Amino acid sequence: MAQIHTNTQTTCYHCGEDCQETNITLAGKPFCCEGCKLVYEILNQNNLCEYYDLNNKPGINQRMQVRKDKFAFLEDDGIQQHLVQYKDESQTHVSFYLPQIHCSSCLWLLENLHKLNEGVLRVTVNFSRKTAHIIYLHKITTLRSIAETLTGIGYEPYISLNDIQKEQKPRVNRQLIYQLGVAGFCFGNIMLLSFPEYFSGSAHNTSAMNTMFQYMNLVLALPVFFYSAQAFYKSAWGGLKHGFLNIDVPIVLAIFVTFIRSLAEVAAGHSGYFDSMTGIVFFMLIGRVLQEKTYQGLSFDRDYTSYFPIAVHVIKDGKEVPTSLPEIKVNDTLLIHHQELIPADGIISRGKALIDYSFVTGESAPVQKTVGEIVYAGGRQLEGNIEILTIKEVAQSYLTSLWNRDTFKEPDEKHVSFVHLLSRYFTWVVLLIAVSTSAYWAATDPAKIWPAVTAILIIACPCALLLASSFTNGHILRILSRHKLYLRNAQAIENLANTTHIVFDKTGTLTSKSGAEVRYFGTQLTPLQEMMISSMAAQSTHPLSKAIRNYCSTTSAYTIRDFQEFTGRGICGWANDTFIRMGSAEFTGIHNKEEQDGSVVFVAINEKPVGLFTIRNSYRPGIRNMLEKIRNYFDLSVLSGDNTREAASLRLLMGASATLKFEQQPADKLEYIIGLQKKGAKVLMIGDGLNDAGALKQSDTGISVAESTNNFTPASDGIIEAQQLHLLPHFIQLCRANRKIVIFSFIISLLYNITGLYFAVQGILSPLVAAILMPASSISIIILTFSMSELYGRRLAAKAFSGITDKNHV
Repeated sequence: MAQIHTNTQTTCYHCGEDCQETNITLAGKPFCCEGCKLVYEILNQNNLCEYYDLNNKPGINQRMQVRKDKFAFLEDDGIQQHLVQYKDESQTHVSFYLPQIHCSSCLWLLENLHKLNEGVLRVTVNFSRKTAHIIYLHKITTLRSIAETLTGIGYEPYISLNDIQKEQKPRVNRQLIYQLGVAGFCFGNIMLLSFPEYFSGSAHNTSAMNTMFQYMNLVLALPVFFYSAQAFYKSAWGGLKHGFLNIDVPIVLAIFVTFIRSLAEVAAGHSGYFDSMTGIVFFMLIGRVLQEKTYQGLSFDRDYTSYFPIAVHVIKDGKEVPTSLPEIKVNDTLLIHHQELIPADGIISRGKALIDYSFVTGESAPVQKTVGEIVYAGGRQLEGNIEILTIKEVAQSYLTSLWNRDTFKEPDEKHVSFVHLLSRYFTWVVLLIAVSTSAYWAATDPAKIWPAVTAILIIACPCALLLASSFTNGHILRILSRHKLYLRNAQAIENLANTTHIVFDKTGTLTSKSGAEVRYFGTQLTPLQEMMISSMAAQSTHPLSKAIRNYCSTTSAYTIRDFQEFTGRGICGWANDTFIRMGSAEFTGIHNKEEQDGSVVFVAINEKPVGLFTIRNSYRPGIRNMLEKIRNYFDLSVLSGDNTREAASLRLLMGASATLKFEQQPADKLEYIIGLQKKGAKVLMIGDGLNDAGALKQSDTGISVAESTNNFTPASDGIIEAQQLHLLPHFIQLCRANRKIVIFSFIISLLYNITGLYFAVQGILSPLVAAILMPASSISIIILTFSMSELYGRRLAAKAFSGITDKNHV
């Protein structure tokens, strides 16, 4: 009778994942792999186990061992110059992107890095950006040593070609913050100094005091007029240069008129409207800053350089020499390690390749290549090491040529906000009222022309429209971000609301990259045989082995003897007295007659073929319900780089009217989007890979799907976390509500304008009325937009919470 080890499922003390083996322990604590055990050992030796007290099992799984000498390229002075931010005789400053940062334990451990590497002086972690700024003594430690120390505890730095070629971007528009601060200070003090004027009838102030306060207000208004309002001057001037009357034009007009009118008032011994002018600028700047600060931690403009490594190993005189990518030449021999990215087009000169091109072409099935065949940049080698002879430099590779198309060089401006169009009509109406009023007073009392016309231009400033737009957009962007949809800017909200045609990529978008649908065909397996196969699959880190292990059983009760793994062929070993062989048809001795759907793993027990597993990507949870909701309201298309093997199931999913196109190259996708737009469609493209980059850029709205927002995504108008894709109809609905809120708020603000105009056209608008109307209008608009946005946001949250995901899709 077969002997079965007693199995009690335990979780790893370091990372919390299930332990497939029970013999990896230290100090009575179980670990899922030697990597996790090693991290614990390091922390324990350095008295850093408080790391485990702050959060429950906070570690990152260490099953995938990092290759030795992976960071040897950091010894290259040229590469160091690009990465180091500051260096003097003793100290060096550098920042690393650490995507593994996820909790307070991470912060605590990283800020105690000096206990693991004595050359480290200080580490400052930016949690939202997932970066660590490290200051170290380069006479005691090295950049490579620090990277290896971080990797040893589970925080491998992500260093890409982008770190060499990137242009330094301003992190925060600090000038806008300073302008806001100056405007706020001046506005508050002017309001304070204006109180005697507001209550001039109370006899508590003297003429001398009023005059002093008037000139103090003038002094306080100068920095607002000449400095804080610059943002609006630039925007208005930019619009006029292009013949476009944007919303900043009437606002600038109001600022100028208010300031000039106030100067005249002060010269005549009156107080003027400095409080109104500074208030306009202050509230407008608040709205602008809110929109500017929406997502500082995300990058919507990542290109292929963020995906490429910074260096690879070049074989020179039989030695492996780390070489930065820009220095790779034609005819260099590159050593591509297991799980490493191919950085340049080349011919395989040694080894067998199994390459995953899904991110580049959309084709989900890995491709096998042998010596003499061409491989292209962007593919990831899945099994073992290979050597390739480069035939093109990195800058001339197929992938780079895709990115350098003219599409990516066009300006981002695709549409004009309806707010600007609304403002244009509003401005003409105000000017008409001003001219009519001027004509009336010219005929009856010319002395009132100046006060009446200037008062009209002041009180009818469309600041409420801009306020409603800025605050509503800002709040809607934040509501969307709560649900893991991050839009680039406010214009993306409008574009998403106007969508008429939705185009999906398939692999990685509709289907999951991590989840897999496994089916077994063949002789029925007994529970013991399934357990043996699960135990065998648990020995391999290959994704297909992991999928089979999950399918057979989550436990692996057998101890495998004489385990062997043959790159590109399969695995084998003994489970008690049973010999298991899993892999290709040739490896298992099976004559394969039929082509199967997805990846195939054949199984032989005691050298007797018993069956095969098919593994293919599964559709994401909730996708079917989502598509059923939107197919009646939008035209739908799917552009897939895959072949037609899933055409039938995809048709069932998308509906009879949807357009399905397979084996689509990046250029095909781009042309399809252009064709739809020529027919008048407003296209929303949702994709994930470099093969979608052109289509995402061309679309009216391009949204990248990411398993995590910190993963690489092509340039786009938005990033959505994959598990939230099923909420797409509700996101579009919320964006449509955005316009309703802005228009409703604008109508309310018109009531204030009409009230003010009533006084203005008669030339009897007092400073007190203007001072009350302006802040009352602004504050009420802010409260109104916030309340309505929040109401719609709660409806979205309720739908997201009540959403039932479907687990059986097709």
